[in-house]
Amino acid sequence: MTAAAPGYALTLDVRGRRALVVGGGPVAARRAARLAEEGADLLVVAPALCEPLADLVASGAAAWRPRDYLATDLDGAWLVHTATGDRDVDAAVAADADAARVWCVRADDATASAAWTPAVARSGDVQVAVTAGGDPRRAARLRSAIALLLDTGELPLRRHRPGEGHVTLVGGGPGDEGLITTRGRRALAEADVVVVDRLAPRGLLEHLDRDVEVVEAGKAPHAHTLTQDEINAVLVERARAGLRVVRLKGGDPFVLGRGGEELAACREAGVRVDVVPGVTSAIAVPGAAGIPVTHRGVSRQVTVLSAHDRTPDWPTLARLDGTLVLLMGVAQLAAHAEALVAAGKDPATPVAVVERGTLPGQRTTTGTLADIAGRARERGVGSPAVVVVGEVAALHDVLG
Repeated sequence: MTAAAPGYALTLDVRGRRALVVGGGPVAARRAARLAEEGADLLVVAPALCEPLADLVASGAAAWRPRDYLATDLDGAWLVHTATGDRDVDAAVAADADAARVWCVRADDATASAAWTPAVARSGDVQVAVTAGGDPRRAARLRSAIALLLDTGELPLRRHRPGEGHVTLVGGGPGDEGLITTRGRRALAEADVVVVDRLAPRGLLEHLDRDVEVVEAGKAPHAHTLTQDEINAVLVERARAGLRVVRLKGGDPFVLGRGGEELAACREAGVRVDVVPGVTSAIAVPGAAGIPVTHRGVSRQVTVLSAHDRTPDWPTLARLDGTLVLLMGVAQLAAHAEALVAAGKDPATPVAVVERGTLPGQRTTTGTLADIAGRARERGVGSPAVVVVGEVAALHDVLG
């Protein structure tokens, strides 16, 4: 068999089985690390070890025989990797392994090897192995391209056999589809059910398979599609049915997104749940408008407030020297501005209201606490919008 036709592809379960690595350099370290990750009974034979291999031995993940290779090192081995950098030694290891009917991978010469390690792209429980006719650089480039497609959910990742159901809470970012994380995109590509909010990046739903269930859980002012208890029940019910459920939210699940409640409900029900953090609109939307929420010499702290909080501590908020960011606050903009001024905040404090941040039609209205409500009315400002109160708001005129 030649390297140009590498033959029979096979995945091995090495857990608890003896795997021998001959060599103490960086190449041997890479081979050993992967075997250790897979739970092999790992033995390293080499007179000296590079630092990563020494760390592996020190951690207890591998045993070390500090000497040159002997044929008896093959005793009990299921698999051998030889990477000494000495062609004669590697050839001897391969010959001994062949005589003992043990598969041997030679790092120095694929054409003389009985086995090959492919370049592997991994994403969750998906592995794609790539061989390229004995050309490792070509295989590595292909692997990297495939890994990117896996990470960004561009390849079909949904399973089609029954399995354990679970929930993934995904922060979709401030609105623009490109601002969701690659891990979030991957979770969507794996989903059987997506429970989606009104302000999530909804354009991503168009990329789902047709049979993926989409449950609307959007919340508009005074108009909730589902109550929070009903959302929790849907997450638990679908996961218990063996489905992969994604709870897709705008921003970050744990920044005024009630993600903590959903996490607690799933754990209480014994459902496995993961969290994929997102880019919060409290930071990203002002940034998209050229407003840094902190700026040297201007603001060293940020306070984020939900406008649905009916009893804010306005005196404390008014005394803060930093930036105040109000989410979901357009409808009560006048009342909030008046409350801050009444609590002692300077009426000349700059304010910026950023509508549809990161989306087409993004628009910023600026003013002060004294006049922002009137300016917003004149311009017909509406939701979704983020309100920024503080000296940094004036930077929109410079940086925006």
